[in-house]
Amino acid sequence: MNCNRNNKLVTTALLLAAGTGSRLYPLTQNMPKCLTMVNGFPILDRLVSCLNQKGFKRLVVVTGHLENRIREFLGNRAGNMTIDYIFSPLYETTNNIYSLWLAREIINEPFLLIESDLVFHTSLLDDMLYPDRIAISRMQPWMNGSTVTVNQFNQVDAFQNGATGPADETRYKTVNIYSLSLSSWHRIAERLDQYISAGRVNDYYEAIFAEMVADSCLSLQPVYFDSKPWYEIDTIADLAKAEKLFSADRYETTIPYNTTPDTSGISRQLFQQSGGRGRKNPVISLSGLRSFSQPASLINSKPTHGSNIQDNVAGPKNISAGTRHGAI
Repeated sequence: MNCNRNNKLVTTALLLAAGTGSRLYPLTQNMPKCLTMVNGFPILDRLVSCLNQKGFKRLVVVTGHLENRIREFLGNRAGNMTIDYIFSPLYETTNNIYSLWLAREIINEPFLLIESDLVFHTSLLDDMLYPDRIAISRMQPWMNGSTVTVNQFNQVDAFQNGATGPADETRYKTVNIYSLSLSSWHRIAERLDQYISAGRVNDYYEAIFAEMVADSCLSLQPVYFDSKPWYEIDTIADLAKAEKLFSADRYETTIPYNTTPDTSGISRQLFQQSGGRGRKNPVISLSGLRSFSQPASLINSKPTHGSNIQDNVAGPKNISAGTRHGAI
């Protein structure tokens, strides 16, 4: 069991942003998934703003698809954070387990592991700033994907990948945000080496977390993301729901550190001025789809896997969402 419990805040974040975002095509044809606009702000800008507000000092980004766009957008510093990059040359043929493995030599401190397709209320990170925690949300009947169960000691005791548990079992949806102590990270890195050496580059890193929890060599305390909205954006349908969920007239909107709000919402494609560095990066919004010809199957290709919002029903409180992710 992990005994590295302390009150020192985590100040390093690892962002996985290597995937092609194929289910968001054509928005990702010329732009990384993390630069997709949600109500006038790129996902990445929202994430970076959130990390800055929570006192993070270092951001490590694993890049792949159109990685130069991310570098142009962020530069080497974002607010109070220094930024380091790791390029994944096999991003088209590997999954997020490989992206995490690539970080084993550049990170040697406790860190927050986060995926680059998440939008969430900033305050949800408050309890994730301590090592060995996992963000989860109460499972709903219409959700699927990676889930966990929690024992009587408020520790995660098992991972499941979409499997239906006993009727009396309470399961929670994973939000794909983890904080890890240095000792846990060292043990995870050893297991990552084993998987990659065996050629298991297309697994999800949750496979390792599941094994280690089962072996009692990884202990994760849950942080519940049910009180405020969150959403994982994999598809065009996800993006449309996220824009409703994070509309400025319903929830507090934090303006990212280096952006100016788009007063037209999603009515036009934005050209985002990045960080005051004099470069303009084309960042496409949902409305940019109007200029593309695409089959309807691309728009509604996936159910709302993790949404706490049923179709056409959205209450103002306790709304959260998430989906089973693809390659990051």
